[in-house]
Amino acid sequence: MVDTVMDRSLVLGYTTIGLAVRRALPGWPADPPADALRGRHVLVTGASSGLGTATVEGLAALGAVVHMLVRDEAKGAGVADRIRASQPGAELRLWRCDVADLDDVRRLAEAFAAEVGELHAVVHNAGVMPPTRTESPQGHELSMAVHLLGPVVMTEALRGVLSGGRVVLVSSGGMYGQPLRADDPGYEKGDYSPTTSYARSKRWQVEMAPLLAERWAADDITVATMHPGWADTPGVQESLPTFRKLTRPVLRDDAQGADTSVWLAAVEPAPPTGRFWHDRVERPTSLLPKTRPDAATRDRAWAWLRAAADLT
Repeated sequence: MVDTVMDRSLVLGYTTIGLAVRRALPGWPADPPADALRGRHVLVTGASSGLGTATVEGLAALGAVVHMLVRDEAKGAGVADRIRASQPGAELRLWRCDVADLDDVRRLAEAFAAEVGELHAVVHNAGVMPPTRTESPQGHELSMAVHLLGPVVMTEALRGVLSGGRVVLVSSGGMYGQPLRADDPGYEKGDYSPTTSYARSKRWQVEMAPLLAERWAADDITVATMHPGWADTPGVQESLPTFRKLTRPVLRDDAQGADTSVWLAAVEPAPPTGRFWHDRVERPTSLLPKTRPDAATRDRAWAWLRAAADLT
C-alpha cells in the first residue's frame, strides 16, 4: 500500500525519496549476485552519458562484457576509459551507430552478430528530445525513430544471437500523460512540443511491448519496459531546466535511475515478458482512462510499426 501511494503521488515515488523508502520496505527484490552476469554479453545504447553510462557501470560490476553503443566514438572512448579506471578488469567494447538511422542500425546489427555469437541482453537507452520537429534519415519523426523504430529494428536484426535473452526499453513516467496517438505517429498535426513528442514515443514503447513480446517469444526473448523515475540526466539538464531547478534536491542520480534496467537484465529467473516496471516492481501502464488505448487503436499502431520497421 505504501509503495502504491508513493507511485501514484509521483513526487514521492519518482524521486530519491521513493527509492529510499522502497529499499527499506519488506519485499524489496534482492540484488542480483555479484557475479550474476559473469562472461555474458550485454549491449547498451546511448552508453556515453547519463543513464546509459550508469547502466554500463552497473552491468560491468556484475561481470558482464558490456558493448557500449554510441554516436560519438571519441566521447564513448573517454567514458570507457573512466569506467575501466574505476572498475579495473571491466570488459567494455565500443560500437558506433546512429539509432535514428535504420540503415545504420541494420549495418551495426549485422557486424555485431558476426562478431558476438551470443547476446544475453540489450538495453535500449538512447534518447533524444529535439527542440523542433526533426526527421530521421528515413523521414520518421526523430523521437519515434530513436525510441521505438531503431530499437525494434535492432532487436529484430539481432534475434539470432539474442535467442533466449532479454530486451529492456528505457521509457519514461511522462508517458502516463499521453495517449497512444496511432492517428499521428509522425507528430504532423498541431503545434510541436518537445516534451509531448518525447512522452508520446515512450507511450508507444509501453503499448507495443506486449505485442513485440509475442513476436519474439518464438526465440525465447523476454521484453521489459521500465521508467527510471526523475533522474538528473543530461537530457533533463539541457531540455527541462525549469523542472530541474524546482526538483533538483530530490532528483535521482544516474545510478539510481539505472537500477531497474540493470536488475531486469541480471535477475534470475527472467521477469515476466511484456510488462512495465519501476523500482523493480511491475507498474500499470495507464493511470487515467483517457490514456488507455482500445483494441482498435493498438491494432492501428501495431500495423504502422510493422510497416515502418519492415517487420514481415
